[in-house]
Order: sequence, then structure tokens, then C-alpha cells
Amino acid sequence: MSASPMRPLTLIVDGARLEAAWWGERQGAPALVLLHEGLGSVGLWRDFPARLAAATGRAVFAYSRFGYGGSDPRPLPWPLTYMHEEALEVLPRVLDAAGIGPHVLLGHSDGASIAAIAAGRQGGADPRLAGLVLIAPHFFVEDVCLAAIAAARVAYERGDLRARLARYHAHPDIAFRGWNESWLAPGFRAFDLRDEVARWSVPALILQGGQDPYGTVAQPRFAERVARVPVRTRLLDEARHAPHLETPELALAAVAGFLEPGSDSAGAMKMHYNA
Repeated sequence: MSASPMRPLTLIVDGARLEAAWWGERQGAPALVLLHEGLGSVGLWRDFPARLAAATGRAVFAYSRFGYGGSDPRPLPWPLTYMHEEALEVLPRVLDAAGIGPHVLLGHSDGASIAAIAAGRQGGADPRLAGLVLIAPHFFVEDVCLAAIAAARVAYERGDLRARLARYHAHPDIAFRGWNESWLAPGFRAFDLRDEVARWSVPALILQGGQDPYGTVAQPRFAERVARVPVRTRLLDEARHAPHLETPELALAAVAGFLEPGSDSAGAMKMHYNA
């Protein structure tokens, strides 16, 4: 199938501007809502949203969180609860502003953690939520992740990482420091999504790269053990932290299979949304 063209738009949420975009046609099946990584943006999804829309036949929506991409800045320092605030306060308003009804959250790295929090909110997830696709999620803090984030700080301060990020972010220092300084703060060691994962009420697919410097297979195994709903894990041995970009055909096939109308996961999603 041919790739779907991007349709950019600007959302106003709490009086501030958010960069956003749609791909594919908004009809029928729940839309796919993309939540980017800790240094990501609409643009840094690259061609994945277009290919995802073509592979699944679904509408795909993405936005750059405050402080990222072309969105308005977010003051520093960020609270260590920034992912919880995004999931529980900002995301519902974004969905409302974009007119999104039934949807599946597809998150990468920080975005996957935000999706996990949104699905496990106390009192129940958004009734519009039909499923989860989590790419390289963080449910708890691993030493390998902190080492990689510390190395990113060196690359930002002494290498070309800042220049590369500046091509995609209007406020690269906010995007980098908000993420990096939060993760490397001593108090962030307490980050743990056990309670949230235990409250999931929709099925989940997890994609984990075998060579991921930011996390290990312990992350999906944690979700499989704690969740009370179906969790399907796909380990992509050759991928690092971005399987959707590094092994796109495998990642797209896994997501399309998870969403296939005849699959067990799709059936569980339909029953949840109709309940």
C-alpha cells in the first residue's frame, strides 16, 4: 500500500500551541495515537506514521509535547512526575482538541511509559481507549538506561547531538534538559509503574529491541507478569531503541497483526470498547 501523506495542524490546549499531524482516513476502526520518545517530536517519527497508516488502514495522529518540536515551550525544570502529568492531564485534553474518539495509544520509550500510565489511571482509563502498543517502554528504572542517558548528556554538551536536535526542536535545550535532568535526578530511581500496569483493562503489544541500550527484556517481562490483561511481546533481536525505524517491516507487521480484526487482541479491544 502507498504511504499516506501528512496533514499538519496546530492544536490549542490550555491556551498554548501544540504541533500535530494526521495521516490516513478517519473512519471506522479506532485511530492510532502516537506518543513520542523523550527526545522525539512529530518530525522524528520520520516516515513511520505514513507507513503505519498504509499498513493498518487506520488513521494515525501524532503531536509534539510541550517543549518539543514546533510546540510551545515548557518551563524548566520539569517535575519528576512529568510523564504522569502528560498522561493524566495533558493527553485527555489533546484527544478532545483533536476530536479523537476510539483510539489505540502507540508510544515509544517515554511515550510508551506515558501510554502505560494513561491506561492504568486510578478510577479507570479513558473509555475511548481500545488498546496499547508500547515500543521500548520503561516501567521501572534500569542501570543500563541511566548509563545511556548519562552518555547522551556528554554527547549533547561535547558532541553534535544539540545541533542534530535543533533541526527538529524549536527549543532544543528545553527538550533535552527537561528529559535528561529528570531521568538523572536521584529521586527518579523511584519511578515504578507496577500499580498502573496492574490496572490495565485493554490488551497490549510490546516491541523490544534486543540491542536496546536504554532497556532490557526485563521491561516486557515485567508487564507480562504484572498485567491482568493479554500482553503480547515481540522481541526484535537486531533492533536497538527504535525498532519502528531500525526494523520497520517487522515492527509494522507486528502492529498490523495485533490490530487485525480476527486476532485475539483485536477481539479483546472490541469487547472492551463496547462494554
